[in-house]
Amino acid sequence: MARTHVILGDEIVDAIDQLVGQRGRSRFLEEAAREKLERLELEQALASTAGILKSKDYPEFEDQASINEWVRAQRRTEEAS
Repeated sequence: MARTHVILGDEIVDAIDQLVGQRGRSRFLEEAAREKLERLELEQALASTAGILKSKDYPEFEDQASINEWVRAQRRTEEAS
């Protein structure tokens, strides 16, 4: 575990302390940073894979009606198993 020095505005520190208390501040900030990192990683993954599926290759996803029919067909297949 590493220690670091972080400068936060008084209003942020006060809001955190009201929610979790001074003794819970570090854990709260660690969890908040972890959540933000996960969100950024997800955004990066979505951006890097955007457009990899071409509509010509997946006509079943062309429009909402096609998607609905595809889902119904999948459900029928599952029920028959």
